Amino acid sequence: MQVFVINLDSAAERMAFQTAQAARLGLTLTHVPACTVADLARDPRPARWWDGWERPLRDVEKACLLSHRRVWDRIASGTAPALVLEDDALLSDQVPAFLSAMSARDGIEHLSLETRGRKKLLGPATESGVPGIALRRLILDRSGAAAYILWPAGAARLVARTDRAPALADAAICAAFDMARYQSDPPLAIQIDMCDRYDIPAPIETRSTILPAGGHGTDQRRATAAQKLRRLRAQSAMGWQQLVHATGAERVEIRPEPKQFNIE
Repeated sequence: MQVFVINLDSAAERMAFQTAQAARLGLTLTHVPACTVADLARDPRPARWWDGWERPLRDVEKACLLSHRRVWDRIASGTAPALVLEDDALLSDQVPAFLSAMSARDGIEHLSLETRGRKKLLGPATESGVPGIALRRLILDRSGAAAYILWPAGAARLVARTDRAPALADAAICAAFDMARYQSDPPLAIQIDMCDRYDIPAPIETRSTILPAGGHGTDQRRATAAQKLRRLRAQSAMGWQQLVHATGAERVEIRPEPKQFNIE
């Protein structure tokens, strides 16, 4: 399976880590240069288009969406699923076997490999074809775009969704309730900043390229009435998903198995 890693050209240490990790796991990476704030000046969308989400987006958040869009466009135009990684994703030793099992799998459009310290609403466990790893329908998630497998049909849905309106990259995925989404259980990836939470040694030190050091995590402009209404609608949609799946689903934080993360 093709593996795309999104990486800022300025983040050489992260790319070096991803290259070493891929070599250890026997994976071949395709480097995707991440969009920068400077690239926004060449984006054909009008400035007002970027106000179409639930709150004002910071320039780095816009660039992050465009970075993922680069990968979605490539997958949508192809015929096979691919693994999409951000450059701070730490992978389980089980990932190669799992990717092999998923390569010929159908009926799935998006498959999250990661966990990020938040509960997810998940369906019953089904077999993945890899011992000890289950697939569960991902009904409701709230964050995470650091490690996921995307099929062409799912990529096409995300392209269409983000053609209509902007969003945070992970929010666009989380809001795609029409997509056949699944979760690996246990999770097979975490972002490095979550290592302490899950008792996994951090291979390198990282700092978010989205959140400014010592600053605020969002654009400091006030949300407009239209943006507040969109947020209310989004929250209502999530509430509806919880109501519809009140039985037969479980809201739980799934945890990785530390022994499967060999960083040597």
